[in-house]
Parts: sequence; C-alpha cells; structure tokens
Amino acid sequence: MKNLSRIFFAMLLLLSFSNVSAQDENNPWAIGVGVNAVDLYPTGEDGQGEIFDEYFNFGDHYNILPSLSSVSVSRYLSDGFSITAAGTINEISKVGDASADDLSYYGLDGTVRYSFASLVNSPIFEPYLGVGGGYTWVDEVGAGTLNGTLGFNLWFSENIGVTVQSSYKHAFEDYLPTHFQHTVGLALKFGGKDTDGDGVYDKDDACPDVPGLEAFNGCPDSDNDGIEDSKDDCPNEAGLAEFNGCPDADGDGVPDNKDDCPAVAGLKTLNGCPDADADGVADKDDECPNEAGPAANKGCPWKDTDGDGVLDKDDKCPNEAGTVANNGCPEVKPTVEEMETLNEYARTILFDTGKSTFKKESIQTLESMHAIFHKYPQATFALEGYTDSVGSEKSNQLLSERRANAVRDWLIANGIKQDRLTAKGFGEENPIDSNTTAAGRTNNRRVEVKLTN
Repeated sequence: MKNLSRIFFAMLLLLSFSNVSAQDENNPWAIGVGVNAVDLYPTGEDGQGEIFDEYFNFGDHYNILPSLSSVSVSRYLSDGFSITAAGTINEISKVGDASADDLSYYGLDGTVRYSFASLVNSPIFEPYLGVGGGYTWVDEVGAGTLNGTLGFNLWFSENIGVTVQSSYKHAFEDYLPTHFQHTVGLALKFGGKDTDGDGVYDKDDACPDVPGLEAFNGCPDSDNDGIEDSKDDCPNEAGLAEFNGCPDADGDGVPDNKDDCPAVAGLKTLNGCPDADADGVADKDDECPNEAGPAANKGCPWKDTDGDGVLDKDDKCPNEAGTVANNGCPEVKPTVEEMETLNEYARTILFDTGKSTFKKESIQTLESMHAIFHKYPQATFALEGYTDSVGSEKSNQLLSERRANAVRDWLIANGIKQDRLTAKGFGEENPIDSNTTAAGRTNNRRVEVKLTN
C-alpha cells in the first residue's frame, strides 16, 4: 500500500499544478478515472505462443480489480499531440491459465499521444496512438517498461466522454513479464481560457474581453433586443431589427435616432415630423401650421401667381413661371445636362421602316422632349435627321429630311412656336456607329437636337 500512496500523491501533485488560464486551445487539460485489466500471459517468449493468441481471453487471463483502479491527467500540447501521466493499481490472481496468490500490481506511466480526430472528422469518436514509458511493480518488485498504446475517446459532450485504451508494456528486466494493460474510464476535459467569463472560450469568442452571449459568439447585446451591439445602431436602447436595433417610440416608421420629432407621429419625408396643413413644411418649421403655404414663405400662404415657387413679392416675372435661381423668371436656355437629355430622347425616336411616320411607342418620347422645349420659350433649336447607309444616298437624304421635319411638325402641332425650330436632313453623313452591324445601323438612324440661340 506504500506504493499506492505514492502513486496517488503524484497524481494530486500533477492536478495541483494545472493552470487553466495559460492555454490557447479549448479544454487543454483532461482527467480520467476508471478501471484497468492486466494480462500477464507470456507474450510469445520461450515458445509460449504468439503475442495476441490469448488477447481476448477475458475469463482466463484478465485481472480486474472491481473498484476505481486508474487515474490519469492529460495535457494538450499542439497539432494533435498531448502528454498523459497515469497511475494504476490491481491484484494479480492469474497469469495465463495458472493461478497466482493475489499479487499486488502498481503502475506509473507517461505517454505521448497523437489524436486522429482531424482525420476522422467526428466530434464524437477520437482514436489515438501513444508511445511512452513507466515503472511497474508486481508483488513490490518493480522494473521500467516501454509502452505502446492504442485507444479511443467517445465524447458525449464537449467536456465529458469515455476512454477505452489498450497498452503493450515491454519490461526491461526479466523478472517483470512483458504484458498488456487495458483501461476503460470516464474522461473530463477542462481548462479552456474564458477571459470575460461568459461561457464562450476565447478561441471561439468574437469579443473575448467583454461578456456576451453564446448566440452571438460571445459578443454582448446590452439592451437585450436580440441584436448584438456591434450591429446595433442603438446598443443601449431596445429597438427593432428593421431599424438595426433602434426604437420607434411614436410608431411612424422613422427610428428615433433619425426622427426629428420622436415623441409625435409624423411623415418619413419630413424625418418623422407632422405636417398638419399638408403643405410640405413640417409643423415645427411652419409659421402657419394650420394653413397651407409654400416652403419659401415658411409655410404661410402668400401669393405666388405663376406657381413657380417664388412669391410674387420676390418674383421678377410674377405672371410667367420661372425658376428660383432666376428670381422667378424662366431660364432662357436649357442647361448642358438638359441638352444631353434632349438628344437621348431624340435618338430613341422610332420611325416606321422607310417612312417618316412615328411608331406608337415614340409618342411618349416626343412628349418628354416637348416639356423641355416648352420650359425655355425664348430658346431656338435645330433638328437634324440622319440615316444608316442602307439604300441610295439620294433616298437616304430625302428620308432624313422628312424625318427631321416630322419631329418639327409634331412639336409645332403641340404648341411650340414654329419660328423656334428648324429642320434639316444629313442622310448618311456623320455616322456615330458602324454601318456593318444591325445595332450600329440602328444607332445611326437618329434625330439630333442643337441649341441655336
């Protein structure tokens, strides 16, 4: 029993030095408790059979102590390797087919193991191989051994499992027989680093220094609204997912952090503020909140005869719609951008094949062009027609002239003064694309608009 006391003292010493805060891998430590079986049958020596002849002869060869008889401590190293220290006790009542006088058995062994967990890719089944050495006493006579180990772990959870192991122990002295020792026991892994104490190990914790929730990989949700703080625009106020965690106290569909009037329901277009007179001016900025008026007059209904947004008192052309930038008078010429828009429209006008009549779908395009012409009553424009190269130059010249005049006639018929528009055809001249492809010819059949004054 003196040797037994030494073994358990050694195991307690190993446990006392475990440092759970200094590891990088989850659960780097493991302890195991269980039972062991010793088979002292001669292993093929002196003509007594082959090494595995009686390996599974449980009844005649296995010596099992029916109580806790094995304790181990393991420490994970890296890349699948770990080191294990184990202590075992037993009673030997049979050696092969012969009986023995209940000889005492004590073992203290160290093993370097390699896990094949990454190879089998299973969270439950973990096979391993090991090699090591130790010291074994039988009837208080001891000798060193060289050990080879094959075993596996079955993990019921991240921390708890069962270990099944078989070791071949080759003795260095003739008086200790080379033998097998088999172990079955319960394994408990522990020691993963969890700096913030939230139950998520640092290795898997996206926020290792701040306590959080497992559902968010260890990151916090301070306002408990189901949105982690890093994705929550309002991390300290419980809110709605549709507003990235921000509340909408007045229920107007505008989150409080973007609502200029968070305590009263309003309009999205006015940043959550109400507009009682529906004049487009928020009540908080409206000097006449119950009487509709233009924004230029702070929501009060002062007169704007031509409806151009410039009050008559400030309008230099009060009877003619203009722009704010031109003090209520109409702009004389379209901008460069508007001319580009005009030409984009003009190039998409579709004519009937070989004719100057419009396809139905071009009417909306012409109406869009008309709006720009109408906006600048003082400006004059030239309409230029072009064709592709299919057909004779003479017929293409005549067709381009007819099409340019067709656009001019439509605009005049719809209210644009005729002295503001000229039309001219250029036939096949100035192609803007290749005439060798159908797409290129389509682009070349066009009308262009130029500002002349």
